[in-house]
Order: sequence, then structure tokens, then C-alpha cells
Amino acid sequence: MQQYHAGSNRRPCPEPATRFAEKDSLACALVLAGGEGKRLRPFVHLLRGDLLPKQYVNFIGRRSMLEHTLERAEKLAAAQRVFTVIDKSHLIFPEVRHQLATRCPATTIVQPANKETAPGILLALLHIAKHYPDSVITVLPSDHFVLEEEELLRQLKFAQLLVKRDPSRVVLLGIEPDREESEYGYIVPGRRLTRGPTNPLFRIASFVEKPDSESAQNLTRHGALWNTMMMVFKTSVMMELMSELSPALFDVFGAVYDAIGTADEDAVVAETYQDLPPVNFSKEILERLARDHASRLVTFPVRHVLWSDWGSESRVIEVLRKTGYESRLNGLTKEPGQPREVDHETSPFERRAVLTPTRKNRTAKQSGGTTAIRSSL
Repeated sequence: MQQYHAGSNRRPCPEPATRFAEKDSLACALVLAGGEGKRLRPFVHLLRGDLLPKQYVNFIGRRSMLEHTLERAEKLAAAQRVFTVIDKSHLIFPEVRHQLATRCPATTIVQPANKETAPGILLALLHIAKHYPDSVITVLPSDHFVLEEEELLRQLKFAQLLVKRDPSRVVLLGIEPDREESEYGYIVPGRRLTRGPTNPLFRIASFVEKPDSESAQNLTRHGALWNTMMMVFKTSVMMELMSELSPALFDVFGAVYDAIGTADEDAVVAETYQDLPPVNFSKEILERLARDHASRLVTFPVRHVLWSDWGSESRVIEVLRKTGYESRLNGLTKEPGQPREVDHETSPFERRAVLTPTRKNRTAKQSGGTTAIRSSL
């Protein structure tokens, strides 16, 4: 697994991985920063004059969205256990290298290419499982704006507590909408599991991705939540679930697990990614989990938090105005209106039953690696 080594400015990380590998329920965090931000590129180019991926852009305050997210993560897990997944192409930007320069060694995991959220999460899971097999992971996307940080942290800590009480569960946070939003994904709550005015817990009946305006209004009226992709789960449990729900994807990464920490690691990861189709974690894992193991996927509404997923120019402009940073727009108030990306309903592994190996021995290598992963769960 390729790791980024940032030079002499890294912070000291006094707690070695081996010391913590035997502890139960050790808190880790995973920051997702592997995306390209393609829909926001025209807007970033107008603001900055370059194509820096949005998570590294300083829209508000003195830090980028990634830096804000890393600070949030370090309030949930120690710095040496906060992992970040990025794309290799990001490192061509000086800003990216600068923002990663102070990270702890071996916590920045570099994908050879962005293949959507499922491979990025699995790649990081393999690394975390190798060092902290009994950990509880909090997953945080790096392109979210949050105004009420302390309230969100309280909700995330509540999710961590839920997983510690019942490690078989995956907890997905949903934002209680204050309006209809057709560009967000929605969580449709199912059976209510707990009573009370605060933090009611629900099973998840289904997911709806980017509904039309009328459907979004109906979903909001009937209690659906915005899907944040912020979630908490036990590392070993998610590994087991991914091996069951997406065996083709899991098996492809078998050789990677064996190669972690060896001289062959970078080459094995590069080969694994070479023929890998993009795979969306929500569709490949979460939707199947809600369907096949309804009792293991739960959600609760996050209230009183100004939250925005900065996937479009309109959302960035809206929040900048609300928070008094409109001057950051540099006079740009006209929205470019780029067409949104479309997620395909069919799993890429269902469309592509067999991934063509580039070497004859790849199948044998991956089979052995998969066996090693399964035996470690």
C-alpha cells in the first residue's frame, strides 16, 4: 500500500502501532480525500486559476476542508490513528504536499487512481486491520462544511458509543433536512429502535440517490435524512461484511493485504488497481447491507447542525453567504451549472463478472491473500 512520506516537518507520533494492536475498541478515524471534485473544477478554476481538488481548497477561514476535517478527526482519535486516503495525482499540487507534510508517518494512504469510495475505504481498512485489528473506525468525508463543530462531535461520539455497545452494528449518521435538496442522497428510516426526544435510533429501510425535486419534497416531509457518509463501525466487522456483500471486490484486494509492509507493496497495489472498475460504497455495500442484514445498519437524525456537502457551486456560494465569507467569491455569483454525475444502479462487479488479470499468476496471488484476510477476521 503506497504511503506518503512528507519529510522532516511531520509531527512526532510517540505511540507505536504494535503497542496498540492488542487493545480492544481502539478509536481510529478515516478521512476520505480521494475524490477529484470534477463538478466543482470550473468554479475552483475561476476562484484560483488552477484545478486543485476541492478538499484542499481554502474556501473559509485559514484552512482547507481537508485540514478542518483532520482537526475534527483528531478529536475522535489520536493523531497517529487518523488515516487519510488520497489519490496519487493529488501530489502534483504543492498545496497538497504542504497540507500532508505534518501528518504522522504511514497514515496517508495513496491510491494509484481514484476508483470511487469502496476501493478507497477497503484499501484503508486493510492497512488499519493490519495494525489495529480490534479498532472502531469513524469515517469522515473531507468535503463537508460544518458550522456547529462541537455538536457534530457530540453526535459522532454517540455513534462510537453505539458501536462499542453493539460491535455488530454499522452506524450511519443522517442530517435532518431543513429543506428539500435534489442533489443529496437520502436515508429512508425504517423501524424505530429506541424512544425518546433525543437521538432516536432507526433501522434503514432504503436509500434514495439524488431524487427529483418532487420526490425530495416528499422524502423530507416523511422524515428521510440526508446521507452524510459519516459512519462508525468496528474494523473486523466491516471487513467481514465487505467480504460477504462484495466478494469480487474483496477478493481482488487479497494480495494487497499480504503485501502490506513488504517491498512488493506498491507494485501489488498498482497491479490491483489497474483493471479495477469504479465501485460506490453506498451502492455496493450500504444498500445491500440494508437489504440483506437490516438489523446491522442503523441511523439517527443529526439536528441543529449547519452541514453542507460541497459538491456543487450553489452549495458553496450559499454557505459562504450564510457565514459572512461572501467576499471569498471574488465577485463570482453566477453558477456555472455543470451537469451532475450519475451513479449507475447496477454494481460494476455484476456488469463485469470476471476482472481480466494482467498476469497469469494474479488469481493465485489474490486467492492466497484473500484466505489470509479471512483467517485474520
